Amino acid sequence: MNAECHRCELRFERIEGHWLGAIGINTVLSFGVLLVTLIGGMILTFPEFPLATLIPINVAVAVIVPLILWPVSRTLWTAIDIAMRPLEPGETTLAPTDPTTTN
Repeated sequence: MNAECHRCELRFERIEGHWLGAIGINTVLSFGVLLVTLIGGMILTFPEFPLATLIPINVAVAVIVPLILWPVSRTLWTAIDIAMRPLEPGETTLAPTDPTTTN
């Protein structure tokens, strides 16, 4: 993933340790998907659980899903961070918008 937005040049890592929030979001989302996969597999195969099939599927989900969700988690955390700590002048090349003015 790029270090900054190609459109507005906003750095995705605004402060040191910024990635910790993205890791937290990625972990929660990944565990959620894994939980759905585990429960779904158990429900679909009830009463006999084919572990030889379910285990590799869930291991694949546990490895692949966090990699797929990493860019989404970083972007989501950056959006949350901007909502909590608004942009300061010079952090982006886009002109700040004033919500009190109308076009």
